Amino acid sequence: MDVKFRKPKPNRIFQHVVAEIQAAILDGRLKPGDQLPPEMKLKDMFDTSRGTIREALRVLEQKGLIDIRTGVSGGAVVRKVDTRQITESLNLLIQAQNVSFDQLVEFREAVEGIVAGLAAERAKPENIQHLRELMASADRLLKEGSGHWRELLDIDVKLHIAIAEVAGNPVFVAVLKMVHENILDSFEWFELENSHVLQDSFQDMGQLIRAIENGQATEAGSLARYHVRKFHDYLKRGFRNEQ
Repeated sequence: MDVKFRKPKPNRIFQHVVAEIQAAILDGRLKPGDQLPPEMKLKDMFDTSRGTIREALRVLEQKGLIDIRTGVSGGAVVRKVDTRQITESLNLLIQAQNVSFDQLVEFREAVEGIVAGLAAERAKPENIQHLRELMASADRLLKEGSGHWRELLDIDVKLHIAIAEVAGNPVFVAVLKMVHENILDSFEWFELENSHVLQDSFQDMGQLIRAIENGQATEAGSLARYHVRKFHDYLKRGFRNEQ
Protein backbone atom coordinates (compact mmCIF):
# COMPACT_ATOMS: atom_id res chain seq x y z
CA MET A 1 0.00 0.00 0.00
CA ASP A 2 1.52 3.35 -1.05
CA VAL A 3 -0.79 5.64 0.94
CA LYS A 4 1.20 8.15 3.00
CA PHE A 5 -0.07 9.46 6.33
CA ARG A 6 1.01 12.66 8.07
CA LYS A 7 2.50 12.45 11.56
CA PRO A 8 0.12 13.77 14.24
CA LYS A 9 0.56 16.66 16.61
CA PRO A 10 1.26 15.41 20.17
CA ASN A 11 -2.09 16.52 21.61
CA ARG A 12 -4.28 15.21 18.76
CA ILE A 13 -2.89 11.75 18.08
CA PHE A 14 -6.11 9.72 18.33
CA GLN A 15 -8.26 12.13 16.29
CA HIS A 16 -5.47 12.50 13.75
CA VAL A 17 -5.19 8.75 13.09
CA VAL A 18 -8.97 8.48 12.54
CA ALA A 19 -9.05 11.57 10.32
CA GLU A 20 -6.11 10.48 8.14
CA ILE A 21 -7.41 6.98 7.45
CA GLN A 22 -10.96 8.26 6.95
CA ALA A 23 -9.78 10.86 4.44
CA ALA A 24 -7.84 8.22 2.50
CA ILE A 25 -10.97 6.07 2.26
CA LEU A 26 -13.32 8.89 1.29
CA ASP A 27 -11.04 10.38 -1.40
CA GLY A 28 -10.39 6.98 -2.97
CA ARG A 29 -6.76 6.43 -2.06
CA LEU A 30 -7.99 3.44 -0.09
CA LYS A 31 -10.63 1.44 -1.95
CA PRO A 32 -13.22 -1.13 -0.83
CA GLY A 33 -11.47 -4.44 -0.21
CA ASP A 34 -8.07 -2.87 0.48
CA GLN A 35 -6.42 -4.12 3.65
CA LEU A 36 -4.83 -1.62 5.99
CA PRO A 37 -1.27 -2.30 7.17
CA PRO A 38 -0.91 -4.36 10.36
CA GLU A 39 -1.25 -2.54 13.66
CA MET A 40 2.51 -2.56 14.27
CA LYS A 41 3.19 -0.93 10.90
CA LEU A 42 0.45 1.66 11.45
CA LYS A 43 2.00 2.33 14.86
CA ASP A 44 5.30 3.15 13.16
CA MET A 45 3.66 5.14 10.34
CA PHE A 46 1.86 7.39 12.83
CA ASP A 47 4.65 7.31 15.42
CA THR A 48 2.21 6.46 18.19
CA SER A 49 1.23 3.59 20.49
CA ARG A 50 -0.43 0.35 19.47
CA GLY A 51 -3.30 1.14 21.86
CA THR A 52 -4.00 4.41 20.02
CA ILE A 53 -4.07 2.55 16.69
CA ARG A 54 -6.47 -0.06 18.04
CA GLU A 55 -8.83 2.59 19.41
CA ALA A 56 -8.75 4.49 16.12
CA LEU A 57 -9.57 1.31 14.19
CA ARG A 58 -12.52 0.63 16.49
CA VAL A 59 -13.89 4.10 15.78
CA LEU A 60 -13.46 3.60 12.03
CA GLU A 61 -15.30 0.28 12.32
CA GLN A 62 -18.15 1.97 14.22
CA LYS A 63 -18.37 4.54 11.43
CA GLY A 64 -18.83 1.72 8.93
CA LEU A 65 -15.60 2.53 7.07
CA ILE A 66 -13.69 -0.68 7.83
CA ASP A 67 -14.31 -4.27 8.89
CA ILE A 68 -11.97 -5.80 11.46
CA ARG A 69 -11.49 -9.47 10.72
CA THR A 70 -9.88 -12.10 12.92
CA GLY A 71 -7.79 -15.11 12.04
CA VAL A 72 -4.66 -15.73 10.01
CA SER A 73 -5.82 -13.57 7.10
CA GLY A 74 -7.51 -11.04 9.38
CA GLY A 75 -6.94 -7.34 9.79
CA ALA A 76 -8.68 -4.09 8.96
CA VAL A 77 -10.35 -4.13 5.54
CA VAL A 78 -11.89 -1.09 3.86
CA ARG A 79 -15.66 -1.28 3.38
CA LYS A 80 -17.74 0.23 0.64
CA VAL A 81 -19.18 3.45 2.05
CA ASP A 82 -22.98 3.23 2.09
CA THR A 83 -25.95 4.72 3.91
CA ARG A 84 -26.17 2.10 6.67
CA GLN A 85 -24.62 4.28 9.37
CA ILE A 86 -26.77 7.27 8.42
CA THR A 87 -29.85 5.08 8.54
CA GLU A 88 -29.01 3.70 11.98
CA SER A 89 -28.24 7.16 13.38
CA LEU A 90 -31.48 8.61 12.04
CA ASN A 91 -33.43 5.71 13.46
CA LEU A 92 -31.95 6.30 16.92
CA LEU A 93 -32.74 10.00 16.64
CA ILE A 94 -36.37 9.27 15.73
CA GLN A 95 -36.73 6.92 18.68
CA ALA A 96 -35.02 9.29 21.14
CA GLN A 97 -37.27 12.18 20.11
CA ASN A 98 -40.43 10.05 20.59
CA VAL A 99 -41.78 11.01 17.19
CA SER A 100 -45.55 10.62 17.10
CA PHE A 101 -47.53 8.68 14.51
CA ASP A 102 -48.98 11.88 13.04
CA GLN A 103 -45.54 13.50 12.84
CA LEU A 104 -44.26 10.49 10.94
CA VAL A 105 -47.15 10.79 8.49
CA GLU A 106 -46.46 14.50 7.98
CA PHE A 107 -42.79 13.77 7.37
CA ARG A 108 -43.47 10.94 4.92
CA GLU A 109 -45.99 12.95 2.93
CA ALA A 110 -43.52 15.80 2.48
CA VAL A 111 -40.46 13.69 1.68
CA GLU A 112 -42.10 11.08 -0.53
CA GLY A 113 -43.95 13.76 -2.48
CA ILE A 114 -40.65 15.51 -3.24
CA VAL A 115 -38.91 12.23 -4.06
CA ALA A 116 -41.63 11.13 -6.48
CA GLY A 117 -41.52 14.48 -8.27
CA LEU A 118 -37.74 14.27 -8.67
CA ALA A 119 -38.02 10.67 -9.88
CA ALA A 120 -40.46 11.77 -12.60
CA GLU A 121 -37.97 14.40 -13.75
CA ARG A 122 -34.92 12.11 -13.67
CA ALA A 123 -36.15 8.60 -14.52
CA LYS A 124 -34.35 6.67 -17.26
CA PRO A 125 -35.79 3.71 -19.19
CA GLU A 126 -33.86 1.21 -17.08
CA ASN A 127 -35.30 2.76 -13.91
CA ILE A 128 -38.85 2.37 -15.21
CA GLN A 129 -38.10 -1.22 -16.18
CA HIS A 130 -36.96 -2.01 -12.64
CA LEU A 131 -40.08 -0.43 -11.13
CA ARG A 132 -42.31 -2.36 -13.53
CA GLU A 133 -40.54 -5.63 -12.66
CA LEU A 134 -41.29 -5.05 -8.97
CA MET A 135 -44.92 -4.30 -9.83
CA ALA A 136 -45.14 -7.48 -11.91
CA SER A 137 -43.93 -9.51 -8.92
CA ALA A 138 -46.60 -7.89 -6.75
CA ASP A 139 -49.30 -8.59 -9.34
CA ARG A 140 -48.39 -12.28 -9.43
CA LEU A 141 -48.65 -12.56 -5.65
CA LEU A 142 -51.94 -10.67 -5.51
CA LYS A 143 -53.45 -13.02 -8.09
CA GLU A 144 -52.45 -16.04 -6.01
CA GLY A 145 -54.71 -14.83 -3.21
CA SER A 146 -54.13 -14.67 0.53
CA GLY A 147 -51.01 -15.77 2.33
CA HIS A 148 -48.44 -13.51 0.68
CA TRP A 149 -48.89 -10.30 2.67
CA ARG A 150 -45.36 -10.37 4.10
CA GLU A 151 -43.82 -10.72 0.63
CA LEU A 152 -46.09 -7.99 -0.70
CA LEU A 153 -45.05 -5.61 2.07
CA ASP A 154 -41.39 -6.35 1.21
CA ILE A 155 -42.07 -5.43 -2.42
CA ASP A 156 -43.82 -2.26 -1.32
CA VAL A 157 -40.71 -1.25 0.65
CA LYS A 158 -38.51 -2.02 -2.36
CA LEU A 159 -40.71 0.14 -4.58
CA HIS A 160 -40.51 3.15 -2.28
CA ILE A 161 -36.73 2.84 -1.95
CA ALA A 162 -36.31 2.25 -5.71
CA ILE A 163 -38.21 5.49 -6.42
CA ALA A 164 -35.86 7.29 -4.02
CA GLU A 165 -32.89 5.82 -5.88
CA VAL A 166 -34.33 7.11 -9.17
CA ALA A 167 -34.50 10.58 -7.60
CA GLY A 168 -30.72 10.35 -7.34
CA ASN A 169 -30.15 11.72 -3.83
CA PRO A 170 -28.53 9.27 -1.36
CA VAL A 171 -29.83 11.24 1.64
CA PHE A 172 -33.43 10.55 0.54
CA VAL A 173 -32.54 6.87 0.10
CA ALA A 174 -31.04 6.67 3.60
CA VAL A 175 -34.00 8.40 5.23
CA LEU A 176 -36.63 6.30 3.47
CA LYS A 177 -34.76 3.08 4.22
CA MET A 178 -34.79 4.05 7.88
CA VAL A 179 -38.51 4.81 7.81
CA HIS A 180 -39.63 1.78 5.81
CA GLU A 181 -37.26 -0.91 7.08
CA ASN A 182 -37.22 0.07 10.75
CA ILE A 183 -40.17 2.19 11.85
CA LEU A 184 -42.92 0.83 9.61
CA ASP A 185 -41.80 -2.72 10.33
CA SER A 186 -43.17 -2.24 13.85
CA PHE A 187 -46.67 -2.54 12.30
CA GLU A 188 -45.97 -6.14 11.27
CA TRP A 189 -48.70 -7.43 13.58
CA PHE A 190 -51.47 -6.10 11.36
CA GLU A 191 -53.53 -8.87 9.83
CA LEU A 192 -53.31 -7.89 6.18
CA GLU A 193 -53.80 -11.20 4.39
CA ASN A 194 -57.58 -10.84 4.13
CA SER A 195 -57.64 -7.09 3.73
CA HIS A 196 -58.15 -4.95 0.65
CA VAL A 197 -55.41 -2.59 1.79
CA LEU A 198 -52.56 -4.22 -0.15
CA GLN A 199 -54.63 -4.41 -3.34
CA ASP A 200 -55.42 -0.69 -2.98
CA SER A 201 -51.82 0.10 -2.14
CA PHE A 202 -50.45 -1.49 -5.30
CA GLN A 203 -53.12 0.14 -7.43
CA ASP A 204 -51.87 3.47 -6.08
CA MET A 205 -48.27 2.47 -6.79
CA GLY A 206 -49.17 1.53 -10.36
CA GLN A 207 -50.61 4.99 -10.95
CA LEU A 208 -47.54 6.57 -9.37
CA ILE A 209 -45.17 4.61 -11.59
CA ARG A 210 -47.12 5.65 -14.68
CA ALA A 211 -46.81 9.30 -13.65
CA ILE A 212 -43.06 8.85 -13.15
CA GLU A 213 -42.75 7.12 -16.53
CA ASN A 214 -44.61 9.99 -18.21
CA GLY A 215 -42.46 12.62 -16.54
CA GLN A 216 -45.43 14.12 -14.67
CA ALA A 217 -43.62 15.52 -11.64
CA THR A 218 -46.55 17.38 -10.08
CA GLU A 219 -48.91 14.44 -10.55
CA ALA A 220 -46.33 12.00 -9.17
CA GLY A 221 -45.85 14.13 -6.06
CA SER A 222 -49.61 14.35 -5.45
CA LEU A 223 -50.08 10.61 -5.93
CA ALA A 224 -47.22 9.81 -3.54
CA ARG A 225 -48.66 12.07 -0.84
CA TYR A 226 -52.14 10.58 -1.30
CA HIS A 227 -50.75 7.04 -1.11
CA VAL A 228 -48.86 7.77 2.12
CA ARG A 229 -51.86 9.46 3.73
CA LYS A 230 -54.26 6.64 2.81
CA PHE A 231 -51.98 3.85 4.01
CA HIS A 232 -51.28 5.61 7.30
CA ASP A 233 -55.03 6.17 7.81
CA TYR A 234 -55.46 2.41 7.53
CA LEU A 235 -52.66 1.76 10.03
CA LYS A 236 -54.07 4.31 12.44
CA ARG A 237 -57.55 2.74 12.32
CA GLY A 238 -56.01 -0.67 12.92
CA PHE A 239 -53.95 0.61 15.82
CA ARG A 240 -57.02 2.08 17.50
CA ASN A 241 -58.91 -1.18 17.02
CA GLU A 242 -56.11 -3.05 18.85
CA GLN A 243 -56.42 -0.82 21.94
